[in-house]
Amino acid sequence: MGFKALGLETYPAADAAEAGQILKNLTRGSDEYAIIYIEEGLAAELSAEINKFKDRPTPAIILIPGREGSIGLGQSALKAAVERAVGTNILGD
Repeated sequence: MGFKALGLETYPAADAAEAGQILKNLTRGSDEYAIIYIEEGLAAELSAEINKFKDRPTPAIILIPGREGSIGLGQSALKAAVERAVGTNILGD
């Protein structure tokens, strides 16, 4: 709800199937959303859908930790994106 307090649109999902449907609706034929934040736990189950956007400029899909804390997917995705852009891992291990 912190994102909603900042004025961002939020789309709560009860499970990965619902999150997948929301993602499809948000990305269907429109560049209305430049950035989409997805909780890491749901993103783990939606990796095939999320990977469709990894080489596109928009929307940028950003993985964020859930209430339980980070499981490392967001950091791994960031490292991979930087490596694709720069050609080498400049962030270290």
